Amino acid sequence: MTRSNPRDLSAESGFSLIEVMVTTGILMAVSAIVMSGVLSMSQLNNTVTNRAQMFAGVRNATALLQQEVGQAGRVTLPDAATLTAAVAAGANTVNVSFASNMFVGENLTIGTGDTAETVTVTAVGNNTITATFNNAHANTEKLSVQGAFSSGVIPPTVANGSTDWKLKIFGDINGTGNMVYVEYFCDIANGRLYRNQMAWDAGAKAAPTVDQILVENVQANPNNAACFTYQTKTVGATPYVIGVAITLTVQSQDRDPITQKFQKESKALLNVSPRNVFNAWELAGLEITNRVQPTPPQIAALLPN
Repeated sequence: MTRSNPRDLSAESGFSLIEVMVTTGILMAVSAIVMSGVLSMSQLNNTVTNRAQMFAGVRNATALLQQEVGQAGRVTLPDAATLTAAVAAGANTVNVSFASNMFVGENLTIGTGDTAETVTVTAVGNNTITATFNNAHANTEKLSVQGAFSSGVIPPTVANGSTDWKLKIFGDINGTGNMVYVEYFCDIANGRLYRNQMAWDAGAKAAPTVDQILVENVQANPNNAACFTYQTKTVGATPYVIGVAITLTVQSQDRDPITQKFQKESKALLNVSPRNVFNAWELAGLEITNRVQPTPPQIAALLPN
């Protein structure tokens, strides 16, 4: 007969209650540390995402502003234009292939070679222009527009001009051959930056709507600095904005999950040059005035707030 060993039975009796409680406590402590780390990583990820979205908004807005201010003042015709009838020297009305983008006061260059000249348009009709011609011109001679607008960035010193909170620009802003008028409105009270674009000859300006919001959660700049400031030079009695400083402060959409505070970011572009206006200013300084294009009356009608 065999007999069981009492020591073998006691060895298979398992853990004691105290050992189980100690082990469980250790596991709970380790789990708490792991969960705390996971929660911290989740909060850090939310912080980074929140900040990245805020940075992207202000970066995209200032990049667009920089590009469009640089294009401001560009004068253009939508296509190649020609005379469609001969015109004699003197004050005359002549047919042209199209008259879109042409305006009273515009300086148009007609012809090539010895008979080429620049004339100032005194009237625009249905595919007709009126001007005083020094030379006779034959049918199909080319029309072109050169130079740039002196007020592609509307100076703050003129009536209804740009302000600390509204930037007003016009010209072939989009590089499509079609001129437009654009207003940027830094609405601090409602926390929005609007971009309101319309055709240069729209006739009336509609108020900005929600679909024209470029950035939300716009805040007052440090020291209540203006959104837009201007460097202006004058030749004769004509002001030229040759530099625009842009400052924009935005706030994150959500609170930081760690600090429970909104994050803020300020972006400053200290000297954005409207190169076309700068070119017009240089031409005016050289007294080449027939390349300095005046403000179209259609644009002047869109300036009032």
